[in-house]
Amino acid sequence: MMNNKQASERPRGRPADVGQQDLRTQILDAAEELFADRGYAATSIRRIAEETSVNPALIHYYFGNKRALLQNVMDRALEPLVEAIASMQSNTEASPERIAGLLTSMAARHPNIPRLLMREVFLPGGEMQQHFADNMAPQLGGALPALLDREKTAGRLRSDADPAISAMLIIAVCVFPFIARTLAEPVLGIDFDAGGIDFLNRQITQLLKRGMML
Repeated sequence: MMNNKQASERPRGRPADVGQQDLRTQILDAAEELFADRGYAATSIRRIAEETSVNPALIHYYFGNKRALLQNVMDRALEPLVEAIASMQSNTEASPERIAGLLTSMAARHPNIPRLLMREVFLPGGEMQQHFADNMAPQLGGALPALLDREKTAGRLRSDADPAISAMLIIAVCVFPFIARTLAEPVLGIDFDAGGIDFLNRQITQLLKRGMML
């Protein structure tokens, strides 16, 4: 039986049967979905707490404030992508196909992130524009064109392909389906389960091979 001292050491509102890391993940998952659905301004800490059945004070305990929570949501999804792309700089090949695979895998693991990026990074007044510009864009915006330019120099990319525009198009073709998911599923009949995403990735690969690669 837990004594008073043990009970007082537990962060306020934390369920007794949920580990700290699992609880953080649940909070991040709920925040990711709500921020993507409703936007940062319209999503309160209290609403996220209700979704995860915890006390709002616990979210403040783990993340500090709402903006820091949003930043944690973004970083959790994008930092592994940035690191994976950075590691490709030391490899001999960084084809559009491999880059697309990384982007699609990120979107499959975090299907709400593309919509969240649209709301809070790409549209005017987005809450994460400056954070993204300072911490993500240099690695993505700088690394991807450089990788594709290397592919072009090596003769693996079409000679008339512009590396910067090619990078933008690869991002668009991989990320937009997840932004359009709410219409793509009922209107176009596109599935976003594991099999559907695998099929989507193969279709993107074929498109890139025929349009960019030699």
